[in-house]
Order: sequence, then structure tokens, then C-alpha cells
Amino acid sequence: MNALSRCLCSYWSSSIGKKLVVALTGLALVLFLAGHLTGNLLVFVGQKAFNDYAELLHHALHGAGVWIARIGLLSCVTLHIVATIQLTRENKAARTPYAFDATIQAPKSSRIMIWSGLTILAFVIYHLLHFTVRAGNTYDTYVDAAHLANTGLTRHDAWKMVIDGFSVWYVVAFYVIAMTLLCSHLSHGVASMFQTLGLRSKKSRPMIAAISKGYALLIWLGFISIPLAILVFGFGK
Repeated sequence: MNALSRCLCSYWSSSIGKKLVVALTGLALVLFLAGHLTGNLLVFVGQKAFNDYAELLHHALHGAGVWIARIGLLSCVTLHIVATIQLTRENKAARTPYAFDATIQAPKSSRIMIWSGLTILAFVIYHLLHFTVRAGNTYDTYVDAAHLANTGLTRHDAWKMVIDGFSVWYVVAFYVIAMTLLCSHLSHGVASMFQTLGLRSKKSRPMIAAISKGYALLIWLGFISIPLAILVFGFGK
């Protein structure tokens, strides 16, 4: 084991190292969610705009960009959850039998952080398989007819894929549940991230708490608006 490996192992073994890993991976995921939501909302602009966006993503860095993003996303989520679980175990082990139960005053969102995190990991894997890898379905046979007529070039109709995918009630139900858990996670996690990075003080705590809850609400409303518009209101059909 070289010096760098020993340094990384030592850093990971410390609670400070794990907390920083949780904060930095959390920051990466928060930024990803904002960007991902912005792109997804193009579904309301129309078929051409959304398919242009999908084509841009899949051709970035000659097709390698989307795989870098997928691997990075899964790595961040996995590291975030593993570090959180280990910190929770260490905290429980360090607590004496007579210590005050820390969960009594903890908000509900913080008590279910691990379970919501594991659910989110399962959802990310499912979401990638369903809409990105398109495993187990025939969506890859969809062709953007308008683009073919205008340019003579064939490309995947990602817009129609989303419309069809969210036309199934149980897919929408799972998506809404996962988004609700995600935003419950965010409402506590964003504020904790500020604290770990040393950006939260006693004076700024109320403002950061409001930002955390507001961001979580914005992400929740944005993401669930798409499947509900399709399933409930028949958007795109």
C-alpha cells in the first residue's frame, strides 16, 4: 500500500473524513439535481427541444460524457450512503446506555436519512435502467419522425419515451414516492452540508434552514410535475 492509499484509508477511517465525504458528495448531488431538473422541464417546451437536449447529452464527449455522468452519479450516491451508515453506527457505538436519546429532538427527516437514502439509491438505479439504458422495454425503437423528415437523420425520440413511461400508474407512483423521500432527505441534508463545510453559524442557521426546505420543495414540485401532468392531465397524448 503506497502513501496515497494509506492517507486515503486513514482519512476515511476518521469521522471528520466521512463527514466531509457526505458533505461533498451531497453538494455534487444537489448541483446535479438542479441541472437535471432544468433539463427535464424542457419536456413542457416540446418534443424538439427535449430531443435536442437528449441528443446533446448522449453525444457529449463523443458519447463518453453521459457514461461519466452515470458512473459519477452512482459513485456519489453510494459513497454518500456508505459514509452516512458508518457515521450512524459509530455514533450509536459511542453513545452510553444512559445517554440522552438523540432522536427525541431530531426532526423526522433526519431520523429516516439512511432509509430514504437507500430508497433513493434503488430509484437511481431503476431510473437509469428505465429511461437511460432502456433495459426491459422497447423504447429504443422510437424514432423522432419530425427530425427524420427535416434532416434525413435518425435519432431516438426521448420525448415520446418519457410520455409513454409516465403513462403507467405504478411507474408514476414509485417516482412520486422516491421524489418525496428524496426531498425529505434534502430538507435536512442541505442544512447539514452547510454545517459540515463550516458555512452555518448561529446567526445564519434560520436562513439556511429556510433555504434547505425551500430548495427541497422546489425540487419536489419540479420533478413530480412531469409525471403528474402526463398521467393525470394527459400532457403529450
